[in-house]
Amino acid sequence: MKSKIWLSSPHMGGSEKTFVQEAFDTNWIAPLGPHVNGFESDIQHYTGARHAAALSSGTAAIHLALILLDVKAGDVVICQSMTFTASANPIIYQAATPVFVDSETETWNMNPEYLEQAIQDQLSKGKKPKAIIPVHLYGMPAQMDQILTVAGKYDIPVIEDAAEAIGSRINGKSCGSFGKFSILSFNGNKIITTSGGGALLSDDGDYIRQARFLSTQARDRAPHYEHTQIGYNYRMSNVLAGIGRGQMEVLDERVAARRRNFERYAFYFEKVNLNGYHIGFQPEPAGYHSNRWLTAITVDPATNKGITREALLRAFELENIECRLLWKPMHLQPVFQDYPFYGNGISGYIFDTGLCLPSGSNLTDDDFDRIFSVLDSVFR
Repeated sequence: MKSKIWLSSPHMGGSEKTFVQEAFDTNWIAPLGPHVNGFESDIQHYTGARHAAALSSGTAAIHLALILLDVKAGDVVICQSMTFTASANPIIYQAATPVFVDSETETWNMNPEYLEQAIQDQLSKGKKPKAIIPVHLYGMPAQMDQILTVAGKYDIPVIEDAAEAIGSRINGKSCGSFGKFSILSFNGNKIITTSGGGALLSDDGDYIRQARFLSTQARDRAPHYEHTQIGYNYRMSNVLAGIGRGQMEVLDERVAARRRNFERYAFYFEKVNLNGYHIGFQPEPAGYHSNRWLTAITVDPATNKGITREALLRAFELENIECRLLWKPMHLQPVFQDYPFYGNGISGYIFDTGLCLPSGSNLTDDDFDRIFSVLDSVFR
């Protein structure tokens, strides 16, 4: 069997081993330690956010943000529908009600018009949303200026889900610095990774100090174990933070490599489309800079001579090349289908026609030869 080409595999830079070895040499194996502090500082410096807490996952970061915003049972939280389930699950952890908003065509992210419609409708029912969670899908920034304008109009805090978007920017401003809270993910398939991990960011230092307290089991200051609040085991370990520090050193290189991948695909499909096909890409508006974590295309059989994204998926599977369907919108998921949804079905169409292509920053020319050979077999 041919070697596996992965969708998005970890890509170490080299110095990660040095940081991890230092943790072993100093016996900082237990949770917390100097690498955690250093990693948080690296994140703050890179994104421009004033404060950061390194955590066990992006999901944990969203959960803590909701807790800090006092989201409770019966409250309403608005969430982008086109996302991974981890964006919405913490709403349920708090026994709150998720309200889902459709995508727009310019970035595939939260539609500001339907966002306002959702807010107004919930207000008419006596429910003021406690938070709004937009997502930067596959690294493409959402329309944050418009979303923040709507949020500000109704005085609703924004939790910016930048799990997939470290290294992305809007007019030079880094994703991870737009929301009252912002969250990052360093899961194994992300553009940089700590194996598993995430971060909560905010310009409010009191919030981040409280997040650190809650994420270490909410232990009060006392000579014994004293707890007046429910806490969580959500803190990142010193060893994993060491990996993160090494990854931060090569982040800009990883973004550049992912964007080069996208350009190679765009050049290929530009030629394909000259032959009567209409393969689409996730758009990048003027002033936006996506890290292109994953290159996502749309393959509508109605405009591609009957070719479907499933046909491409099968062709790649036969050659041991990993591709993946896009996130299924939350309002179409069985677990969330009974919750309110505002939109016109754009996210459903993107899901029905979308496919993520291999996008790792460690793809080689030989890998692309194999990838393009598969595409040639389908389109020629």
